[in-house]
Amino acid sequence: MINLVLIHGWGCDSRIWQPVLPALQQIARVQLIDLPGFGQTELLAEYSLDAVLDKIAAQMPQDAVVMGWSLGGMLAVQLAARHPQKIIGVISLAANAKFVAAPDYPSAMARSVNRQFNQGFAQDAQATLKLFTGLLAQGDEQERNLLKQLRRVEIGEPNQNWLDALVLLAQLDNRAAFANLTQPGLHLFAEKDALVPVAAAAALRELNRQQQIQVLENTAHALHWSKPQAVIEVVKYFLLSLASSQQSSQLSPQLSPKQPPLLDKKKIAQSFGRAAATYDSVAQLQRDVGTALLQYLPDELPANARVLDLGCGTGFFTAQLRRKYPAAQMMGVDIAQGMLQFARTTHAGEIYWLGGDAENLPLADQSVDVIFSSLAIQWCSNLPQLMAELQRVLKPEGKLLIATLGPSTLYELKAAWQQVDGYVHVNRFAPPTEITAALAQSGLQLVQLNQHELTLYFARVNDLTRELKALGAHNINSGKPEGLTSRARLAAFKQAYEMFRTVRGLPASYDVIYLTATKVDAEKHHG
Repeated sequence: MINLVLIHGWGCDSRIWQPVLPALQQIARVQLIDLPGFGQTELLAEYSLDAVLDKIAAQMPQDAVVMGWSLGGMLAVQLAARHPQKIIGVISLAANAKFVAAPDYPSAMARSVNRQFNQGFAQDAQATLKLFTGLLAQGDEQERNLLKQLRRVEIGEPNQNWLDALVLLAQLDNRAAFANLTQPGLHLFAEKDALVPVAAAAALRELNRQQQIQVLENTAHALHWSKPQAVIEVVKYFLLSLASSQQSSQLSPQLSPKQPPLLDKKKIAQSFGRAAATYDSVAQLQRDVGTALLQYLPDELPANARVLDLGCGTGFFTAQLRRKYPAAQMMGVDIAQGMLQFARTTHAGEIYWLGGDAENLPLADQSVDVIFSSLAIQWCSNLPQLMAELQRVLKPEGKLLIATLGPSTLYELKAAWQQVDGYVHVNRFAPPTEITAALAQSGLQLVQLNQHELTLYFARVNDLTRELKALGAHNINSGKPEGLTSRARLAAFKQAYEMFRTVRGLPASYDVIYLTATKVDAEKHHG
């Protein structure tokens, strides 16, 4: 079983992990660490970064993943940078590279605001802590409910080390440590965070593009209280990927590396083929994601360029690509003949519609300038083979643009079914670490990777399941239940899903990954 060390943030102790702790204990050997002066830990006479890190490191097991929230996340990055032989991975929640802004780092809290807060705590600790609790929930889509929950958390009595920790937080600069991280990392940010601006996510991505960075929508600083299931899911898949790469014989059976289930391509083709006539009427998410991916396209292409829409479906975006590049030869490839037939009869103009599997394309070597693929590659089981095939058909300096789904997609649906039975009800989606590893193995060069959560809302569970069926995107995994689902199980599932209901309705969250890559021109590169 993998070792997972949890480090809390300022103004609390290890009890702040309550919403995610039981689930994390099911997938890892969890160790809770209280910072010096917090919880039951003794005070430090001299509160310095080195002294705090030494105290934490002395308690940590070998080969651990360190996970921290806020100040704890910043300390986790420092620990990973200082102990690369001891720490195999790092996870941070709502943790900036610098908590306080500087002229060369504006994506942080204003220095005047930080100074005012620290002075307020020195003068009236209890009143400032009440303000702080409000800031943890501020901006969240469930702010009032979140604030009530946080106010019930016991945080202990403030002491001198709490003020010392505020001084340390203001001084911390993790930019160099983050930029030089060699271990795999997962870093979650909250879109509506009142303490760490969401712009910090982009700033950290610029510092180190090998780290996995994700923003949770409509979420405040206490993101593991606001969306505990989303945090659990993405952390779980990060640990799964990490465990697989470690190839340790000591792993828990729940974290033992497994090959993703092979998807039945025939069933995929049939499912989407049957959905061709209804697809466009319910494909708002697909429209939004594809439209966002269009923004990554180059403005101009070489003469006589070829553009491929891979997984073109009904041809909606193939037609848009044709309008953007009227002089280019346009191709739409899809595995579902029903989709291709619909595309041919719907879209006029010279577009070549080809039936084909993304992992075995009916195209010549080095024949395509741009591959555009929106929400299609998640139906591919063999990512290394897929990326090798895309590398094969791309011309030197060709561009690859992909939008796909990440592991926390439909986590509400998965969690609700987990309350009912042990079957697989939601398709497995690969984490960015698997995708980028396959990309690197193929020889393609990653240019950019962005990850965002998009949430749709439904009045009833039936509305969501009906939409998934109309899209052809229902469950086709091995391990799914066979035959009809009983009324009792359906009722239990619907009741479990109701726990996620918000004022906007029942949420269905999609973990969307946008990736751009290029094929290096070997002759120019070595020339």
